[in-house]
Amino acid sequence: MSSRFIAHLDMDAFYASVELLRYPHLRGQPVVIGGRRRSTEPVQSGAAFPTLRSYTGRGVITTATYEARALGAHSGMGLMKAAKLAPDAWLLPADFDQYRRYSRMFKDAARAVAPLVEDRGIDEIYIDLTGLVLAGEPANAWARAHEIALQLQNTVREATGLSCSLGITPNKLLSKIASDLQKPGGITVLSMDDIPARIWPLPVRKVNGIGPKANARLEALGIRTIGELANVDPALLVEHFGKNYGAWMHDAAHGRDERVVVTHSEPKSISRETTFEDDLHPVRDREKLSRIFTDLCVRVADDLKRKGVVGKTIGLKLRYDNFKTVTRDHTIAVPTGDAAAIRRAAGECLKRVPLERRIRLLGVRVGALSVPGAPAEKASPAAHTATLFDDI
Repeated sequence: MSSRFIAHLDMDAFYASVELLRYPHLRGQPVVIGGRRRSTEPVQSGAAFPTLRSYTGRGVITTATYEARALGAHSGMGLMKAAKLAPDAWLLPADFDQYRRYSRMFKDAARAVAPLVEDRGIDEIYIDLTGLVLAGEPANAWARAHEIALQLQNTVREATGLSCSLGITPNKLLSKIASDLQKPGGITVLSMDDIPARIWPLPVRKVNGIGPKANARLEALGIRTIGELANVDPALLVEHFGKNYGAWMHDAAHGRDERVVVTHSEPKSISRETTFEDDLHPVRDREKLSRIFTDLCVRVADDLKRKGVVGKTIGLKLRYDNFKTVTRDHTIAVPTGDAAAIRRAAGECLKRVPLERRIRLLGVRVGALSVPGAPAEKASPAAHTATLFDDI
């Protein structure tokens, strides 16, 4: 019997599902979320949205309904490319304030059932169910784990109207894989004995931590499945991927992962950024850039307030039309969570970057976080450049 029962709860097509609560007439149809951020004006429930067929621009898909995914559209894909695959899919703008609200709702609902929760992002959490499972009959532990998973699903659905999928295994690595095996609305419960039959046939990219580059290198070595990775000589992995990463790959393929569920961690920084639909000129589009810049600072300030923290190091991020990215930091004397103070400090950062090219992305970050009244963490000095430009 496993000594641990770790769940990974993953919301199903989260952003799209939140939108379908607002626009139920789109259920069962291909829908993609992406492109421009939703305006502050409310959209009527019966309003018509554009289809991908009419889209022009370089936006990307944030998420898509399963009907759109069946046509080949998926997260991260350019909307122009998606339009060729699913021209009749509906295109909805993103509403991240709403997504964060539903994120808090589903996490609160899960904690009401099982309090040992690790927050892993807006739409997923890990949950340590060991105490709840072992409080019952040990002989029926896996059946008890399945019952708790059903309870979690029902509680989340009642609180939000949304569905989720769960994987329950002895560790986080396996649970992350398992939660994806029966989407949407699925529950997968696996023990270590199930690894050869359920995990090894899967492609290596299903292991969280093996990205596209590592996957391509493994394929070049003739390693395509997790089972093939498990059976390869560890020395070969160390030779090609280094001591630490190679050894980790071998352990991961065998389902070994000793990481604990971390129920509380302090954020190192809080940031907001936006990629423009069209490149903006620092002079001709100055007024528009100024509004966006201020809005980012206000949003970061709101995030700081929700987290109950303030920060001393204000950062700026710019990406130009040639995809070059620059960052600058400015450390202030007293930690702040005030939008105007963040805007002033970010403006100081802006004076230290060249504004000679069109701008593709703009971001604002606040770091060196602390709780108001507590000593702030000492921040490294800000980088300086000799070039001085007017604030936007």
